[in-house]
Amino acid sequence: MHEAAAAELVRRFRAIPHDQSVRLGKRTSNLFRFGTAASDSHLLDTSALSSVISVDASARTATVQGMTTYADLVDATLAYGLMPLVVPQLKTITLGGAVAGLGIESTSFRHGLPHESVLEMDILTGSGEVVTATPDGDHADLFAAFPNSYGTLGYALRLVIELQPVTPYVKLTHRRFGDAASATEALAELADSPIDFLDGTVFSATEHYLTIGEFVDAPAAGARVSDYTGREIFYRSVQSRPVDHLRVRDYIWRWDTDWFWCSRAFGVQNPLVRRLWPRRYRRSDIYRRLVALDRRTGFSERIRRVTAAPAQEPVIQDVEIPVERLPAFLDVFHREIGISPVWLCPIRLRGQRSWPLYPMQPGRLYVNVGFWSTVPEVPGRPDAHNRLIEELVAELGGHKSLYSTVHYAQHEFWRHYNGDVYHAIKSRYDPAGRLPDLYEKVVGTG
Repeated sequence: MHEAAAAELVRRFRAIPHDQSVRLGKRTSNLFRFGTAASDSHLLDTSALSSVISVDASARTATVQGMTTYADLVDATLAYGLMPLVVPQLKTITLGGAVAGLGIESTSFRHGLPHESVLEMDILTGSGEVVTATPDGDHADLFAAFPNSYGTLGYALRLVIELQPVTPYVKLTHRRFGDAASATEALAELADSPIDFLDGTVFSATEHYLTIGEFVDAPAAGARVSDYTGREIFYRSVQSRPVDHLRVRDYIWRWDTDWFWCSRAFGVQNPLVRRLWPRRYRRSDIYRRLVALDRRTGFSERIRRVTAAPAQEPVIQDVEIPVERLPAFLDVFHREIGISPVWLCPIRLRGQRSWPLYPMQPGRLYVNVGFWSTVPEVPGRPDAHNRLIEELVAELGGHKSLYSTVHYAQHEFWRHYNGDVYHAIKSRYDPAGRLPDLYEKVVGTG
């Protein structure tokens, strides 16, 4: 069945006139670039490539089609007592999307990024060929450059990934710290310990929490097992429950119900609204669709003008900061940006290999800092806060994910994301430029 679906996709790709650019036609998106697609772009329907092909419990691997969501992948693997090594926090992120566009979660201090657990990929390249890319084969260059290429070098049709065993429950311990320096010191120590999960939440310059997760077979006698898909909200529990327990599936998706904390923008955290908002619609993809609708219609912008409210700059970013420079980043962030809460997620590459389009240093501990909100716009400088963040990240030796708005000049962008390597791979696998250029894609239509 997979072979037939892949062959049909390749046939349709090759039938597209060569003067038309190509984009994936996906049912969902977790990108935050809302530009208008080029009029000559051809949407390539990938809906037939959204299934788990097989799970090998003894080898702890899964063979998965590229457009499979992590929600479906997790359901398939949990049936065998297994899960992917890194599961990005939102259900509708696809495996191919996480590999081509990066992903992260609370196992990343131990298992790195999702692409590091990929054993092989079948990739439809811009030249219309399907190649099997592995770490050491004939297409090792494409395998290495695929992460952070965002579909500009090709599309993953099939992937083989590693899995890890799970237990039925996860025990959480939330530890509070009064300043960034002490929280950072503890985070670095915990990242070298034998725990299973680690992330953090920053509510202010004086209120930081690190959340330690451990697989357990069962909660301790009398311990509460929490459910944050109903009236209770996970991120608020971090401040009030020093110890908590979740079923493993609920832990994996603990952030999805309220899109971390961003559901508050829609009133969903108001007790009355929450009671009336159907549970099945409390999830990240619904909120993202509402944002996209607002961007298309300009509804909130019209309300702002009528009420004379100040213009807002969306500041939606994830950045990786070397752990020792995290306090310096947070100090500037609190003073100049002021968004709260902020997510912290430590990350260290699994091995010694490098990934050229997102060149983190092997063996070095970084901390992903995620922040997603709006701030008052600086008059005459609509991108001022985003540019400040980009400059600060570069100054501190960090990196910025490309799923959201990008404000780098072209020469600056390629300096950060290894333009020489990218263009060499692009010329080999997409010589006619059927797929968009990475810089043009992330600063344009997405």
